Amino acid sequence: MNLDVTTPSNPFLRTDAGKMPAHQLVYEQLRVMILFGDLAPGQAVTIQGLTTQLGAGMTPVREALRRLIAEGALTHQGNRRVSVPVLTPDCIEELGFMRKTIEPELARRAVKRISEEDLEAITSCDDDLNMAIAKGDIGGYLTHNYRFHATIYECAQAPIMTATVDRLWLRFGPSLRVVCGRFGTSNLPDKHKDLLVAFTERDADAAAVAMAEDVEQGMRQIEAALSEG
Repeated sequence: MNLDVTTPSNPFLRTDAGKMPAHQLVYEQLRVMILFGDLAPGQAVTIQGLTTQLGAGMTPVREALRRLIAEGALTHQGNRRVSVPVLTPDCIEELGFMRKTIEPELARRAVKRISEEDLEAITSCDDDLNMAIAKGDIGGYLTHNYRFHATIYECAQAPIMTATVDRLWLRFGPSLRVVCGRFGTSNLPDKHKDLLVAFTERDADAAAVAMAEDVEQGMRQIEAALSEG
């Protein structure tokens, strides 16, 4: 999957990539590669290889890697190599707990602030997601699923919780690609319709429940896929 830096690496679409300092641009590019599984869990890559792949200098690549290691998105392997951590059962349990604590609350808050334009945007994301599922388009599924959730969380107007959730997605995102590889797109869980109904009816409790169920199903799929590895 080839993604440019306009693919979101946080809850907002980046439109200013050309104005970024080199180290920030590399950081954004690497986050996208991690988030959407272009760097698979356990796959070691060299710093030199990344500079060649990204067409960037050694210094901005090193700086970006330091940030991503500090965020837990990458692990230093020594010998100038880094890799995406492989999730353990304990990590999956912890990530699930954090997600089920924060993401339903973001959905609840989003119900109170979402505009008709926002609702149209998440509906469009879900339409694109369903099309990707029908086509077996793994890259499209991962991208539109992220955008669906990120748009909702942006609507919540809770930047501290949203930033925390985005870091959590960076931790489990690479494993979603493993799920797609093992199970395909047609068997993936989807509570998005329930979420859309809840937002349309302005039902905060229903939105929180649907989001909790969506998170639970997704993390269960990750656990099942990794247990077969």
